[in-house]
Amino acid sequence: MNATTNFGLTNNFKQVSTHYESSHELLWTFLSQEGNVPNFNSEIIKELTQHHEEIEKTSGILNIDGNINSIKYSVLASKRNDAFSLGGPLTLISELSFNKKREALADYAFKALHVLAQRTFRFNVPSIISITLLQGHTLGAGLEAALTSDVVIAERKSILGFPEILFNMFPGMGAYSQVARKAGTKIADKMILGGELFTAEQCYEMGLVDVLAEDGEGESAVYDWIRKNKRMSNGYLATQKAKNRVNPITYDELKDITTIWLDAAMQLTDRDYKMINRFISSQLKTYGATTSSTPMETTKNSVVGFKKTA
Repeated sequence: MNATTNFGLTNNFKQVSTHYESSHELLWTFLSQEGNVPNFNSEIIKELTQHHEEIEKTSGILNIDGNINSIKYSVLASKRNDAFSLGGPLTLISELSFNKKREALADYAFKALHVLAQRTFRFNVPSIISITLLQGHTLGAGLEAALTSDVVIAERKSILGFPEILFNMFPGMGAYSQVARKAGTKIADKMILGGELFTAEQCYEMGLVDVLAEDGEGESAVYDWIRKNKRMSNGYLATQKAKNRVNPITYDELKDITTIWLDAAMQLTDRDYKMINRFISSQLKTYGATTSSTPMETTKNSVVGFKKTA
């Protein structure tokens, strides 16, 4: 990958890395969480928000060493090859829910929603075509983030799903809106209410994945898609705009659903917290790191590791 690192956008974040390729008019945005459980913790949300705001300020035009360059394609991917994102930071969400800290949980939830909405609405730069590349497990809010793009490319090894129903919740940052519009309400119900995990091939057959790539060939698939569609990018964008006009996703819709998610989070039971704790333990065992959100604490006043506070 021949990429420009000094291109007028911040590229020294802790959990996000960016590169621009003038040859393809392509901006790569990588989730860089190699040392932690890959999730949408508060820090990466803050960094992505800033990154998206910077893209919006460019209006899709970069001045690199006096040369004018366009951002025609924005690709969201992960630096890891085993996971894109496992969703929200379960420890933080669970502790805030358990302690009925609705205001703090709302602060996290609406910031998360905002960063996904920025990409859903193309950073207010209508000339940009957005692409997501998946190369591993993509769950919950991770899949919501993936589906904000016009094009979803997934390697066959990728596993996708919304497991939230298993601990009596649902994905509240756009999942139903995105899946229902892309694949229909029956598929949305199947994925969200069933809590099953699906292969990339199954998601391709359901219409959620647009391009199925062989393992290890995901990045090549991105360039192949750009090359094949370059001559008709104007028509492609126009079609996407028409699709959005016929069946639009609005910010108010997304906010209302996130409010429903908050209401549900305040109703969880001890049994639900025990199930969440199993998810957290599994993530820590699989990825061998601590989350970058609040760590679990075990005290005599806690329920399955979530500390009761005043």
